[in-house]
Amino acid sequence: MKTYLKTLGRAFKRHFARFLSLIMIVLVCIGFISGIGISADVIEESMTDYYVSANVSDFIIKSTSQNGFSQEDIDAVAELFPGADIDTGMTIDIASGEKRSLRLQFMNLSENTVNKLEIIEGEASDSPYEVYALRASDEIEGYEVGDTIVLDFKEILINLSEQNGTEIDSVTSAMLDRLEPVTVTVCGIVQSPVAFAKSGEPSYNNDADASVPDDTAAIKEMDLLKNQLYISSEVIPTMSDIMPGLPDTPLIPTGDIYVAVADRTIFDAYSAGYESFVDSAKTQISGALSDTEIITLYENYSFKSLKAYSDKTRDISLILIAVFLLVTALVVFSTMTRMVDEERSQVACLETLGYSAFKIIFKYLLFAFIATSIGGFFAYFVGFGISWLVYVVFGYSFFMPAMTAFTAPIFYVISLAAIIIGTLVATGISGVHMTREAPANLLRPKAPKAGRKVFLEKIPFIWNRLSFKYKSTFRNVLRYVNRFIMSVVSIAFSTALVLTGLTLLDMSLFHGYDAAAIVGIAVVIVVFAGLVTAVVIYTLTNINISERQKEIATLMVLGYHDREVTGYIYREIYINSIIGIIFGFPASLPLMYILFDVMGTGSFGEVSWFMWVATPVIVLLFTFIVTLLLRRKITRIDMNESLKAIE
Repeated sequence: MKTYLKTLGRAFKRHFARFLSLIMIVLVCIGFISGIGISADVIEESMTDYYVSANVSDFIIKSTSQNGFSQEDIDAVAELFPGADIDTGMTIDIASGEKRSLRLQFMNLSENTVNKLEIIEGEASDSPYEVYALRASDEIEGYEVGDTIVLDFKEILINLSEQNGTEIDSVTSAMLDRLEPVTVTVCGIVQSPVAFAKSGEPSYNNDADASVPDDTAAIKEMDLLKNQLYISSEVIPTMSDIMPGLPDTPLIPTGDIYVAVADRTIFDAYSAGYESFVDSAKTQISGALSDTEIITLYENYSFKSLKAYSDKTRDISLILIAVFLLVTALVVFSTMTRMVDEERSQVACLETLGYSAFKIIFKYLLFAFIATSIGGFFAYFVGFGISWLVYVVFGYSFFMPAMTAFTAPIFYVISLAAIIIGTLVATGISGVHMTREAPANLLRPKAPKAGRKVFLEKIPFIWNRLSFKYKSTFRNVLRYVNRFIMSVVSIAFSTALVLTGLTLLDMSLFHGYDAAAIVGIAVVIVVFAGLVTAVVIYTLTNINISERQKEIATLMVLGYHDREVTGYIYREIYINSIIGIIFGFPASLPLMYILFDVMGTGSFGEVSWFMWVATPVIVLLFTFIVTLLLRRKITRIDMNESLKAIE
């Protein structure tokens, strides 16, 4: 047992770099898979928590009649939804600039129970002449606490008539001239649960039949709100203000009813059950009230836009998860199977000492399990960090509330389990194959590869123009087919990931999908694809060097300088990388095609030439960094130790 434990300890010491490589590849890939996989769910669950706390309206019922809603109409809605929270008000959009409107939302500010406003600056006030303004962004013009706004109610009423499709006659217009302007002061800056898109809500002054697009570039072509003011209904003038003796009936009727159903347990804004409930209830409202327009949460622009981007994030993640998992599997499997093959003589010694096949194989199984488990453990926290980062990235397009949810890490569990099980199976199969050989055969060195001509030698036009060192390099690269294929395939898929991320970035910046959230996600993908590329190249190259220590030591003994020895290895690395890049372009085409379909825009021809050029540059840059990191390992190889005749 003591001998066995020493052997186990030496395995970890001898293959420590490989051990770290396994940890890194699992950490980066599984971390990305788990993080990007649950990002959409984290966003949706956090937003649902926010909607519940803010008591967001399930329905905004708008009257299309000039007379608005009567108390009987409001009572009818209350009967449809017993126990529901119901607020009323009136929303009017005033055109105040080209493609920009100001929304005035008159409501009972002192009893705001539905769509609760969150004061983020300033303070609450009981004065009807103090109002709240929506928080500003790059697209939404801001008000500051203390700003004054003059409300011209004649202009407001004209806008209301236009909004309802009617026109004020000349007599009424003359009467409205008697209305005095009202000055209000901004006492607080607020956040609304139904208006959190930084681009600004589309104005009601847009064509009523126009559908609201998902992408920001198209939204910018519409008439958007430059801001929203939340104003007490008490400042609305009455009939008596234009003619003494008339009743104190407000000139602006109740035109909005906000409904938040009593049972918040059914509220999961992103569930199919909730969507079914909303559709059914909408039909009921339409049957009870006439001359109405019903805006559900699904038809609210901020919600619709956030959901569209969230869904695209989920779809993009599903595209990439499979590729990341494949790359991880290839590298991990290659690492362990080649490690087992390297230790032929140690396996023979343990067999000679009487150790069972299981005990011998268990050493390698333990090595693989510990490495993948450590990588998986830290990958969990990386995944959490990525989901948090994506949430933060969405904050560039939306005013996101605090992240309150971290969903079940289903992608983490499935991907890590697949890697661990697959690695153990592959390692076990390699070990079983090894232990079935006679110890005498294992103690002999593996027969060298036959010196057959590689396919380039059959092309004299190319082969005859190569120098001796490049002929030697190509022979080494192409003679070991399995090693070559594993390297090329891994680098090809890494290249495909980089190009797909750059394509998404290109679409977001230059081809009609101007959304900061998507830009941020594209950057995250590119960064992690680059990290995967670096880890893949480092791991495979490190294995290659470990397998060829005797060969490198022989070159040193023959008098080759450090530069010549490293160049001998570097050429192979760059050849594998370049071939991997070449195959990476066609490998990326299916990913890009699916990406175009998911985004609903883009084509291969529209991808900027810069992205096609940047991809190989990024991969080769990481290759260069890897060569610098591995230079020390190559030049520090112990010639005496490497050339010992262990056999």
